[in-house]
Amino acid sequence: MFENLTDKFEKAFKILKGHGQITEINVAETLKEVRRALLDADVNFKTAKDFTTVVKEKALGRDVLKSVSPGQLMIKICHEELVELMGGNESEINIKGNPGIILMSGLQGSGKTTFSGKLASYLKTKKGKSVLLVACDVYRPAAIDQLHVLGEQLGIEVYSNKEEKDPVKIAQAAVQHAKSKGFNVIIVDTAGRLAIDEQMMDEIARVKEVIQPTETLFVVDSMTGQDAVNTAKAFNERINFDGVVLTKLDGDTRGGAALSIKAIVDKPIKFVGTGEKMDALDVFYPQRMADRILGMGDVVSLVERAQEQFDEEEARKLQKRIQKDQFDLNDFLGQLQQIKKMGNVKDLMGMIPGMGKAMKDVDIQDDAFKHIEAIILSMTPEERSSPGVINGNRKNRIAKGSGTNVQEVNKLLKQFEDTKKMMKMMSNPKNMMSMMKQMKGMKGGMPGM
Repeated sequence: MFENLTDKFEKAFKILKGHGQITEINVAETLKEVRRALLDADVNFKTAKDFTTVVKEKALGRDVLKSVSPGQLMIKICHEELVELMGGNESEINIKGNPGIILMSGLQGSGKTTFSGKLASYLKTKKGKSVLLVACDVYRPAAIDQLHVLGEQLGIEVYSNKEEKDPVKIAQAAVQHAKSKGFNVIIVDTAGRLAIDEQMMDEIARVKEVIQPTETLFVVDSMTGQDAVNTAKAFNERINFDGVVLTKLDGDTRGGAALSIKAIVDKPIKFVGTGEKMDALDVFYPQRMADRILGMGDVVSLVERAQEQFDEEEARKLQKRIQKDQFDLNDFLGQLQQIKKMGNVKDLMGMIPGMGKAMKDVDIQDDAFKHIEAIILSMTPEERSSPGVINGNRKNRIAKGSGTNVQEVNKLLKQFEDTKKMMKMMSNPKNMMSMMKQMKGMKGGMPGM
């Protein structure tokens, strides 16, 4: 996500490297590259021009402090303006009501049905809501079936009626059903088309008028670039939606939709879809997205993902085991499985400041831990709890049982020992203080500390 844009911004800021001050000439050169980077990312031309104009005015109007280089100042100003361009602050979804009604809109293939399932899961697991999914796509039976499959996977009820061909009547009946059964939230999945047409617009406008949703969301495929912005504009003029959902941000997207849509439509981006799995849904935070675009990582999101998988009681037990030098391969396996639950490993690494660029050309598969798990699961309970007993013969048996080789078994055992030492050291507050002092004493300090 935004890899090319990040690279081009970095290239633009290098123009200022070594300059003692910001001048009209070096700012013009830098912003020429910034504008080119935005246009290459499929950002609307007017939006890119307005962005660079504002950045130029702010850059030339500020004195460069002695502790801040011109390049750092330009990054700061670009960051501020990127945040503003994408909406400033995150925008919450409105689910107030009895029940709260969310109406989904968008073209066919934009990911409406999948997103409806993701949103239902998000509201159920993170907001504690009882959710009813409603299938109102009367033209595509496959969409109704898909919603039922998702509902079954998530343990969420789906309301549909294949006999009824009027989506307005289906939506009305679903609202009555939700009220009688005490559902907190209804998510209405509507029909899409391959292109905007009058019939589709009339239909969704009628559904909206009748059910009076508390929130109308426009779902758009971010990979369609400027077409996504144009489609959003057309939908907004007709149904006046409340917010935008960008799907497929994990694909080969240039990011132009994320940067242009708020400026053109003046409606906030509320969610982004970052994968096929039902938990691959993120609230859209302009500040965090700007951080990632400028190569600053996204530590807050990383910590939040970790906290979702974090079990306080288990953590306390693990800390005691580490302090008593009892950390074993069962614990090691448990930690790997926790990391897997947090999502794609490459994506997680990209959230660490400075790691995004380093990870760009590194191919990390979703099943990156598969061989490690296979090796540990091929060990006996004794070997997992006391790795010291693993000799040459045992290594050969473990390698055969896991479909690997002895070198990989040795590599895993070394990784385990290194991890054990590091965790033992970090569990001691005195050691942590000593490490911090060493970092402070390093020449120039630690970047970003």
